[in-house]
Amino acid sequence: MGKKGKKEMETSKETFDPLPVETKAPATVVLLLNSQEEDVLVKACEAIYTFAEKGNENKVSLFEVGALEPLCKIISHSNNLVRRNAIMALGSMSTNGEVKNALKKLDVIPSLIEKLSNEEDVVVHEFSTLCLASLSVDYVSMAQIFESNGLPPVIQLLSSSDPDVQKNSLEIIFNLVQDYKSRQAVHEFGGMVPLLELLKSDFPVIQQLVLKVLQNLTMDLETRNTFRQEQGFEKLLEILSNQDFSDLHSDVLLIVANCLCNSETIHSLAEDGGLAKVMDFILLPSVPEIHSNAIKCISRSAQSSKCCKVLHEHGVEKVLVELLSVENVDVNISTCHAVAAMSLHQASKDTFRDLGGVAKLVESMSSESLHLKEAASAALSNLTHDKNNSMTVFEVGGHTLLIKQLSCSCPKTVANSASTLCNMAEQVKIRRGIWSHGVMEALVEPLKSTDSQILLNSLQCLALLACDSEARVEFQSAGGLPPLVDLLRSHHKDVLARACLAVVGIAIDEFPAVEMYKLGALELLEEINLSVNRRNKFSKLATTALLKSNLSVKYSLTGHLASTDIITHGFYDAGKARQGEKVPTLDELLTQPVNQQRPVVVVYMSAEQTKAIKEEEDEEKASTKEEHKKSRKKKKKEKEENEPVNVVEDVHLQKLIKDAKECILPLNDKEQYVTLARLVSDTMGGAVDQEKLHEFPWLLHLSELKSHLQSNVVPIDLIKKAIYGERALLFKCLADQIGLSCTLVRAEYNRAFNEITLFDSPDSPLPRRYIVDLIHQPGTLLALNTPLALQYQSI
Repeated sequence: MGKKGKKEMETSKETFDPLPVETKAPATVVLLLNSQEEDVLVKACEAIYTFAEKGNENKVSLFEVGALEPLCKIISHSNNLVRRNAIMALGSMSTNGEVKNALKKLDVIPSLIEKLSNEEDVVVHEFSTLCLASLSVDYVSMAQIFESNGLPPVIQLLSSSDPDVQKNSLEIIFNLVQDYKSRQAVHEFGGMVPLLELLKSDFPVIQQLVLKVLQNLTMDLETRNTFRQEQGFEKLLEILSNQDFSDLHSDVLLIVANCLCNSETIHSLAEDGGLAKVMDFILLPSVPEIHSNAIKCISRSAQSSKCCKVLHEHGVEKVLVELLSVENVDVNISTCHAVAAMSLHQASKDTFRDLGGVAKLVESMSSESLHLKEAASAALSNLTHDKNNSMTVFEVGGHTLLIKQLSCSCPKTVANSASTLCNMAEQVKIRRGIWSHGVMEALVEPLKSTDSQILLNSLQCLALLACDSEARVEFQSAGGLPPLVDLLRSHHKDVLARACLAVVGIAIDEFPAVEMYKLGALELLEEINLSVNRRNKFSKLATTALLKSNLSVKYSLTGHLASTDIITHGFYDAGKARQGEKVPTLDELLTQPVNQQRPVVVVYMSAEQTKAIKEEEDEEKASTKEEHKKSRKKKKKEKEENEPVNVVEDVHLQKLIKDAKECILPLNDKEQYVTLARLVSDTMGGAVDQEKLHEFPWLLHLSELKSHLQSNVVPIDLIKKAIYGERALLFKCLADQIGLSCTLVRAEYNRAFNEITLFDSPDSPLPRRYIVDLIHQPGTLLALNTPLALQYQSI
């Protein structure tokens, strides 16, 4: 018996009786995943799945004890049951964020896509798609699924009989179609038909996912065409007409909005009555979110001029105007956006006005909702490109609300308001009304903004409003010049161009031009003009305008005054400015101690003379007598405020102007210039022979005047002995006052001369240019570029 027993023990070396293992430790079960026995693997995977399903903490525990890597290997096992249980366990774990992040590093996606084949059972499909749905939220994994050709089998599984497989597949597709390439692929692989079929699903979650996928797909033209060909729009209308599906209406309307961007679709809908159904649905009272999405359909379709025309023909403006009165802010906002879109069509602009829509939009500007103000201002900005709409906004007081919105905290509202005011200001009547409500002061703050659109619109508005002299004065008084000049430093090309344009308008008047010069505007403009990248079509105009209203600076910098540059009260000749040197103001020169340099010659005119000159300019600009009266009062006040210190009226100069008018104006053209030249010569010391010029005591005379006045600034009427520079200046000054045309040109070594243009005879085809001799043979006209003229111009 003993031997027999021993023999039996020897024969049992080849087999091992089954050993049942019971454990409650996850780590032990995970170790079993490395077993070579299929039965053990089946039970281990099943246990892991059951444990993982109990909650996130269990999934993390399994991950921490190393379950993930062996599971990823086992999902490709040859045994169907092992493979199924492994994918169930992996799919369950993948819904945890920490596990999902780890899976991305294990390159498991190709293996998961293999499990989507028709050979696998529905359970494998369910958990493979669940795992892919979890991973596809990440952009990198999304790209890997697409590159691994994962879309075709996922699309095929949309026709699965299992709703969980359908749901998971839809989630994968939804994540992937955020990218343009995937949207194209879904269309190319025939995804539209099964997607539309799933709209009939009994499960709301599946229907909602289908709608979300379609929202993305219908963003592309080709996909929209396929959607239309497969009667997708008709299926959407069926859902809209069924109140049992009201929870889907909001998403359906977003797809409708995409489809209405297609002119072919909207024409087809108009013919089939589908568009009328959409309009009816928009008017039906409903949940605000659904109502808003319905209105967005119009906004989207109105982006196309062809679609906009169809909508207009179906009276969409009437629907929108009615919706502006709905007592719901979200609906009002959506309606304003739709009005803004439709207003790009001229016929719609007129219809909105006729139906009272413009006035209702102005009312919306009074809302407490910042978003509604923004939307309403955008609509008004588009509508006021029409003059009649601008007038309507003005008549209902919209301009006052828009001016207030220039200080709004919402950048888009500020930009839209400035744009609307700019549109309105193109009409003179409205411009005056806008200015009278403090718009120039209100524009100062937007000019300090960093938002480029606010700056562009505000500068454009400023340039238009600067047509009125009162507006320019108010802008300067409100402190608008510093931020305007600061914008000349902008590196935004369009902002810089409009800032230059605004400077052109503001610099029409002398005082703001002088102030801008003090702020460094001229130096900034010179830098801009020298820059290849920054100069623009307005920068040179701005420089010219700034100098034209600041002739003293112009003469110092350029050494030339044109015949159109009229010398008036306060003009001074500070000499030729050195390169990069800033020309001092008259105030600064008057306060400097007496020095050894040449005197600064200043032209002082009487108040009456100055006013007469200004009145002539104002009469050309003022549109009515009342405006002219106001202009004169403001300019007089501004003049008094900016008057240089120590100014005295030049009584002798006034007498000289009076004498010149009496004796010169009755003469013919040539004699006028000859007589004026002799008058200037007699006033400043008479004729001086060229060879005896060095004996003429003009320098001593000027030094005595400086000493007597204790100032470097000498009024021109006190100068009784002078040569080229002072005589040429007096000639130009007198010529400007009596209406004769001449230039003033600075030559080398402080010489100066005057150039005139005359016809030699009434029959002369072309005029000739002459230099006027004011010293050697006063009254002689020297033909330009002749030896005598060149000798007079230079030493």
